[in-house]
Amino acid sequence: MATYKVGYFVGSLSKDSINRTLSKALIRLAPDDLEFAEIPIGDLPLYNRDLDEDYPPSALALKDAIAASDAVLFVTPEYNRSIPGALKNAIDWASRPWGQNSFDHIPAGVIGASIGTIGTALAQQSLRAVLSFCNARQMTSPEAYIHFDPDVFGENGEVKVDSTRDFLANYMLEFREHVERVLTVLPRA
Repeated sequence: MATYKVGYFVGSLSKDSINRTLSKALIRLAPDDLEFAEIPIGDLPLYNRDLDEDYPPSALALKDAIAASDAVLFVTPEYNRSIPGALKNAIDWASRPWGQNSFDHIPAGVIGASIGTIGTALAQQSLRAVLSFCNARQMTSPEAYIHFDPDVFGENGEVKVDSTRDFLANYMLEFREHVERVLTVLPRA
């Protein structure tokens, strides 16, 4: 059985992010043949095309982390009905300079949690549009708009409600199968 390396992005920079908590739950519930490494986005300067010829070290590290991943998973909040600026900035760095798009053909999953009842639906729609332009191979189903309740999620990734645990475990199983299907057709170099 192959082991797949998954680089994951937490769209929030907050140390107390509910999406960081969700990412811990997803990792805990994932199939054993998925290995996870967070791809940090907090130290990136704002993207500036003038730096394309001399990428800053943090942007090079971002591109290297994606290159070392077989797949990527985005765990994002919703800010103002879209994706957080820090996450969009990271995607801009990773997809540039022109012709050196780190997301080209990479298997990708999108999920997010919110205290609101629409659970990041609009942020995910925005993110999916950006990833489509970047030519990422997105898992389109199941969709997962998580209403975050602190009575359901423990700080270390415990999921205290069976139906939520089962849903998230199934999401991660589907993600694993998506990764395998994409990499069978489009192996990463």
